[in-house]
Amino acid sequence: MTARVAPALEPLAGGHGRRATLRSVFESITAESCPYRYNFHLHSVFSDGCLTADAIISQAIQHGLEGLTITDHHSVDGYFAARRWLDHRHQDGWGHGPSLSLWTGVEITAELLGTAVHILGYDFDPNGVAIAPYLTGQEVEGDELRSAGAVIQAIHRSGGIAVLAHPMRYRLAAELLVDAAAALGIDGLEAFYAYKNPEPWAASPEQTARSLQLAEQFDLLTTCGTDSHGPSILRRL
Repeated sequence: MTARVAPALEPLAGGHGRRATLRSVFESITAESCPYRYNFHLHSVFSDGCLTADAIISQAIQHGLEGLTITDHHSVDGYFAARRWLDHRHQDGWGHGPSLSLWTGVEITAELLGTAVHILGYDFDPNGVAIAPYLTGQEVEGDELRSAGAVIQAIHRSGGIAVLAHPMRYRLAAELLVDAAAALGIDGLEAFYAYKNPEPWAASPEQTARSLQLAEQFDLLTTCGTDSHGPSILRRL
């Protein structure tokens, strides 16, 4: 496992000026925010993606993104690799150019209403004690740790934001899952998601409309992401 360093407290990895909080960014997300402004669902070689963290950041800079998170399954090693690369570039003077915000991220498998779901954690302390069992590179075992409530609580206790990933991809209806997740304190939904992997990327209209309705009903934040596992951060595969 890659050696970890103390977490950077500021999310902005390049450039100068006021740091936006991730919660405020989520509050401004629309269908047009992804994938050329923000991308909050990306996988690297540290889980089941094919891109290195360096390649993800290079593509993000090339496309002019304002911010992103690497959300590997049960790992923050991709975040640390990307942070080191960005900090090195910043020290070399790249920081006087375009800025790119990088927040911590992870995708955790949990059980909700007897169904396996994925919960995205954002902007948490990656060295936090509460989140540590979920950052080993492997799914946790045991009903207590694996429950959605335990996962959400661990993210919150580490100072982060918990979001239900792609709510329309599960065995149970999204309405049931979101109701249960909201009762457990989930903060948001991945409302803008391309369920059929179109080229170019575009949020699925029907699923987006349902997700936005649920987000409004339960007063939840909304996020967007490509869920990239392939050679481009602009689409899923």
